[in-house]
Amino acid sequence: MDAFEPLARLEQLPEGALLGVTTREGVKLCLANDGGEIRAVQALCPHQEFPLADGTILPGHRLECAWHGAQYDLRTGAPVHPPATETLERWAVEVRDGMILVGPRA
Repeated sequence: MDAFEPLARLEQLPEGALLGVTTREGVKLCLANDGGEIRAVQALCPHQEFPLADGTILPGHRLECAWHGAQYDLRTGAPVHPPATETLERWAVEVRDGMILVGPRA
């Protein structure tokens, strides 16, 4: 069985966009189109559990939470600006035939 699950169409996630999705097991994720690279991280900001899909992708591969401005590196999940202190969980992503597929935790 394929470890990757289709969660969205690529056209639903234009460059610079964020999208909240849920896996078949009920795991909530935030998909990000970071300069054409599709990334998947946990859905909620670890600082105060605000939906990261409501945030913004900033230059330098940064995801900014809309609530308190916590920023994370989308490539690694590392916190890069306070009040962020915890690393975001990340998932492997593949794009096949116009579909965004999410696999195991990275």
